[in-house]
Amino acid sequence: MMADDREESLEKRRAQLGAELATKRVEAGKDEADEARAEVSRQGYAQAMKLSSEFISAIVVGAVLGYLFDRFVGTAPWGLIVLLLLGFGAGVLNVMRAAGKVAKPDLDLREDDRK
Repeated sequence: MMADDREESLEKRRAQLGAELATKRVEAGKDEADEARAEVSRQGYAQAMKLSSEFISAIVVGAVLGYLFDRFVGTAPWGLIVLLLLGFGAGVLNVMRAAGKVAKPDLDLREDDRK
């Protein structure tokens, strides 16, 4: 009789632990899914920061070179305007290339065309 009570209590404990383990596995699966979504979000933010910094830096470089060109040659404001627009175009092209919308130039094809 005592053995039956003991086995019955062990069986109840095993069932309880099995239920708790299943609950923990479900929670762990949810945590992994949340972490995967957070990782995708972090990658998106990193890509956005990279693209925006490339775009802004191209414009700033164009503006600085245009200003310096005007300063030394005396063509104000035309050097600044032209090089600022070229910087803007270069920034857009860099962003499009980084985003995969425009193919990067293939140097092997250019060498084959020369021969």
